[in-house]
Order: sequence, then structure tokens, then C-alpha cells
Amino acid sequence: MSKHQHDDHHKHHGEHKSEPPEHDHTQGHDHSGHSKDTHHHHEQKAGEDHSQHAHTQGMEHAHHEHAGHAKADHQKAQHGGHGGHGEHGGHGGDAHKGHHDHHAHMIADFRKRFWISLVLTIPILLLAPMVQKFLGLEGLRFAGDVFLSFLLSSVVFFYGGYPFLKGIFDELKKLQPGMMTLIALAISVAYFYSSAVVFGLEGKTFFWELATLIDIMLLGHWIEMKSVMGASRALEELAKLMPSDAHKIMPDGSVQDVPLSELQPGDRVLVKPGEKVPADGIVVEGQTSVNEAMLTGESKPVSKKSGDKVIGGSINGEGSITIEVQKTGKDSFLSQVIDLVREAQESKSKTQDLANRAAFWLTMIAIVGGGLTLFIWLAIMNKDFAFALERTVTVMVITCPHALGLAVPLVVAVSTAISARNGLLIRNRAAFEAGRNIQAIIFDKTGTLTKGEFGVTDIINLDSKLDDSEILTLAASVEAHSEHPIARGIVNSSQKALPVSDFKAIPGKGARGKVDGQEVMVVSPGYLRENNIQLENKQIEALNAQGKTVVYVLVNGSVVGAIALADIIRPESKEAIRRLKEMGIRTMMLTGDNRQVAKWVADELGLDEYFAEVLPQEKAAKVKEVQARGLTVAMTGDGVNDAPALVQADVGIAIGAGTDVAVEAADIVLVRSNPLDVVAIIGLAKATYRKMVQNLAWATGYNAFAIPLAAGVLYSYGILLSPAMGAVLMSLSTVIVAINARFLKVEK
Repeated sequence: MSKHQHDDHHKHHGEHKSEPPEHDHTQGHDHSGHSKDTHHHHEQKAGEDHSQHAHTQGMEHAHHEHAGHAKADHQKAQHGGHGGHGEHGGHGGDAHKGHHDHHAHMIADFRKRFWISLVLTIPILLLAPMVQKFLGLEGLRFAGDVFLSFLLSSVVFFYGGYPFLKGIFDELKKLQPGMMTLIALAISVAYFYSSAVVFGLEGKTFFWELATLIDIMLLGHWIEMKSVMGASRALEELAKLMPSDAHKIMPDGSVQDVPLSELQPGDRVLVKPGEKVPADGIVVEGQTSVNEAMLTGESKPVSKKSGDKVIGGSINGEGSITIEVQKTGKDSFLSQVIDLVREAQESKSKTQDLANRAAFWLTMIAIVGGGLTLFIWLAIMNKDFAFALERTVTVMVITCPHALGLAVPLVVAVSTAISARNGLLIRNRAAFEAGRNIQAIIFDKTGTLTKGEFGVTDIINLDSKLDDSEILTLAASVEAHSEHPIARGIVNSSQKALPVSDFKAIPGKGARGKVDGQEVMVVSPGYLRENNIQLENKQIEALNAQGKTVVYVLVNGSVVGAIALADIIRPESKEAIRRLKEMGIRTMMLTGDNRQVAKWVADELGLDEYFAEVLPQEKAAKVKEVQARGLTVAMTGDGVNDAPALVQADVGIAIGAGTDVAVEAADIVLVRSNPLDVVAIIGLAKATYRKMVQNLAWATGYNAFAIPLAAGVLYSYGILLSPAMGAVLMSLSTVIVAINARFLKVEK
């Protein structure tokens, strides 16, 4: 192995070992063995400890505040009143269920009020002189019909209009007049004025306009609430993923069905084909494939065998498996995902603040505009009070900022649901929205751009009688009997292995064995030196210069080939880097590995820059260095040892968190170890912002056009909007905003 073959596997230890340029095969194995196995064990433990720490501190309190973590401060402030995740951590979504039931009840209430009001509106319409004249039904008139109209309209006003009348008090109590204030003012003015006309005031009644206005407002609210409900259904779907009970294997070997709440870490449970996995755990018996699509967005079933991890809520495929439970309740992957999604839905959007301010000012404009309209038509245009009042009511109705109030929340709800379904978990909405402005992205190398495991990268053929695959097969046949990571890398990269006899390990140098009657050896450069086997090859020199580990294959004492191994680059990494560069984003890599290895990976992927031999504690300083160039920087790492760098970056993305999703330092957690998900999250951030801006532009632009129209500026051209038509246009605007939000999608 080359001089600094010091992979990022050592990033936890912060070591830098310097070794001779070439050392024997066993040392190579041991070193890599430490790299891979210790890394795996250490990182797993670090991951679990971190997850546990994150969970207890981050979920039990309203929010965990990192020292020096500015992003956490804003979340803490926003979630202060949230009451802490502790109260709903262990059940996988009861708090959400309560909120959800309340929302469902409100939808049912609006639906009921709408239908009752609509039925009462039919006779009100038939009793209205204007409608009778239009339909030629003047014969329907009778003495006292105006009182019947008044009674029916009173029911519609107090019963159908109740949500709006209640809403005005709620808004005024908070000194935040908004949509409800506008609607309540409009319907109250129409109702009380019309009632005064019935009991003697000179003028004309507005009962049919009042009734249709309330109907349309109720319908608009009902549609809006259904849209919001549909958009936030991701949590409900996630909570439904867990089965209600589990087949627990008792100490005597019998199987007993127990509720999920009774499972403890260490318990063993049987999962039959087609069933849902009841808890996070490790397979201890059996082999199967598991569908994790709902949790990770990964559409292909993932094969599982003894020793592999399974996630609670995933669906077992064709085989029966026994799993040992590791995490339950609030510590489980699913529960953490639910908490993260809830956090995202509650974390404030900066664009939302803009929308709220706009809605407040629109309310002010409506009230002032309504007053001015009344004054102008009465005092300046000398119109009668009934006409002036109708204009005023129309202005106040049409200005209702429903579309504006929904413009951002609907997009937020839809983007959160979409991202959760695709294994992209947004923890900090402000940072997610900043994702659209990313100018540079820094990747950790091992486990992010690479798989973090040894594999064959090159085969150098030194014997014309054999082809590359035959050389690899011979090496893999001998190495199949060894447990060293280099040996495992060769075996995993080969399609087949042949039977071996007389296998022997060569202490400190490699291994030998007989394959098809020929003696095959796989040895280190040190073995060639000791046995004075001279070999000069430019290709091998180039591989050594790239920092790769090279071993030699000998058949009956002659060198037939060389095999180069390195940390395998993920197949998706190249495509991810290409797409990021197309977006105009600079791509960089941080690694604790030596320069040769870093340069090789950077060249293979086409990265713009790389930083090599960076100690874990120096990573945050490197991020700061890039930020000092005036760039908005995202950092992508495994979330455990890259925490300071993730916090330092403008947007911290933890990738491949697997079952340890509670990564406190990250703003965004990507469930899969797929760099393409980084592209997806940036694409989603851009698309989300675009939708928000489109919705805000539509909502405000619509009002700018509609208010003068409602006030009657085109009256001289015979164009006049009635209050009911104003309500139709306003509801239409709201529906357009809702539909536009639903068109948001993740670019894959």
C-alpha cells in the first residue's frame, strides 16, 4: 500500500500514519482491515451514540441548541411554544394524530355549513327581485316575502358565517387583522344594512348577494383546507407504516403476538413474508428482500441476510426472518423521521414572513379602500347609499387575501411531503430555502462520494495467455480463504471463484494455493523485492502514484498480472457532480486521505477543487476558508464526524444517515447514501422557491387588478362587479394557488 494509504476511515481518530512506500501484503491487509472494520465499528458506535445524544437532547427539549450553532437558535425561537418532542416522541405520531383529527373535524364542519347554507340560498335567490326579473319569475312574489328572505338570510349569516364572525374576534384580539376580518366586515355590512332596509330604511336588500358570498367563502375554505390536509398527509402515512403487533420469540422458543409497545431492545421477533418489520433491528436468521421505499424512497427491494440492519415499517419480501430488536419507540428510525418532518412543517419559512406582511397590508388596503369607495360614490359621484355600499362590500370581499395567505404554506406543506416521501428530510426550512443560492458544495470523500470499502479498480495483464477476468478469478479463488479487507475486496469484485487446495497464508506477504493443479500466489510488492523478482511497468507506477494498493498474481512462480485496489467511487457520484456543475455550482472535496488518492478521485469525478490530508477538526476551517471567498457553501458529509463542518456551512447536508437519522448538526438529512439526492434537494429548493414566488405574484397581482375593478373604476364602460362575482374571482384565485402548489415535484 502506498505511503499515505490513510483513508478517511481514520477520520474518527485524527491519525496520520506514515509508512514505507511499499510494505508487505499482510501489513496492507491489517491496515485496511483497521480502516474498514474499525471504521465500521467505530462509526456505527459513534453514529448510535450521536443519535442517542441527539434524540435525548433534541427531541426531549423543545429544541437542542448547539453551542455556536446559529441555525439552531432560530429554530429554538420558532419552536419555543411547541412543548417539546418528548411529549410525542414515543408513539410515532399521536400528537400529529390529534392535530390531524382536529383538522379533519374542521373540514367536516365547513362542508356541513356549506351544504346547509347552499340549500337555504336557493329560496333566498328565488325571492330576490333582481333574480326573479332575470328569470322572468315575478309571479313568485307574495306579501311578506321580504321577511321570509330576512329569516333565511339570518340563518345563513349566523350559521354559515359563524367561522368568519368568530375569526374576526380571534384576529382583532391578536391585533392582526387579516382574511377573517375582511370577510366578516363584508358580510356584516351587507346583512345589517339589508336588515335595516326590511324594517323601514330606504334602499335595497343584499340578501342573495350575502348568501352566495357566504356559500362561496365556505366552499373556498373547504377546498383550501382539503388541499392543506392532502399536502401534509406524509406524516399520517408514515405513522401508519408500523404494524400493530409483533411475533415475539419467547425464551422457550414459542412465538407470541405482543403489542409493539411491549418490545424491548434485545428481544427477538419473527417477521413473516409480506409483513411489516415491527422495529429497527438486525437480522439474526434467514434471508429475504425488504421494500424500504416508503422510508427511503429507494424503489428496488434491498436484500437482507444475517447481520444486516432492517428498519421498522419496511415491508418484508419473500423470506421469513428473525430480527433482534435494537431501537423502539421514539428512538426508532420512523419516529425520528416523523419528528424531523414535523419539525420542518413547524420551522418558519422566510418567504412566509413576507406573505404574512403582505396579507396584513392588503387587509389595511381593503379597509381603507372600502371606506374611500363609499365616500367617493356617495360624496363625489352622488350615487345612492345602496349602490355605494354594494361597491364597498365588493371591494372588501375581493381584497380577501386568501390566495396570498395560502401562497407559501401550501408550497411548504407540499415540498415537505414530497421530500419526506423521497428520503430527503428537511430540518431547517430557512436553510433549505437558502439551498437555491448555493454557489459551492463541499463533499466529504469516504462514504459520501466513495463507498468506504475496498474494491478492484484496475487489472494489469502481464501474461498474454490469460485475460483480465481469468487473472481476477485466480486471485479471488485464493483470497476467498482469507479474511483480510484486501482479500475481501478482490473476492467481492470477482464474478466467480474456483476450488482451491493446499491453501497457505504467507506471513506478512500474502497467500498461496493450488487452482486447477497450478500454484497461484497473491502477494505484496515486498514479496517481489525479497525474492528479487524484477518488474518495471509504467501502468503499475501510475497506479502507485494514484495512491492505490497494488498486489501481484503469480502462477507457478511467474508474475501474470497486478491488481490495483482503492476505495470504490459510487457509481452515482460522477452523474451528481456533472449535474451540479450544469447548475453552475463549484464542486469540491474534503478528505483526510493523502494527495495521490484525493487527486485520483477528483480527476475521476471532474471536481473543481479538493483538499487532502485534512484532519477532522480542520474541516470546519476549510469550509470557512471557502466562505471567505464570498461563496454560499453547502457541506455534505456523513453527519457524525463532519458535524462542525456541517454547522459552519450555510447549508449542512448529512448524507447516508441510514437508521441514525437524528443528526443534530445538519439542516437536511438524506436517508440514502446517494450523492444524486444532493442534486435533488437543491433542485427541490429552487422549484419550491419558484412556486412560492409564482403564488405570491399571482395573489398580489390579482388583488392589484381586482380592487379598482370592484371599486367601480370601469363603471362608465358598463363594467361592474357584484359582491358574489367578487367572491367567485377570489375563490378562483385561491384554487389556482392551491393547484400550482400541487404541481411541485422532485427532479430526479
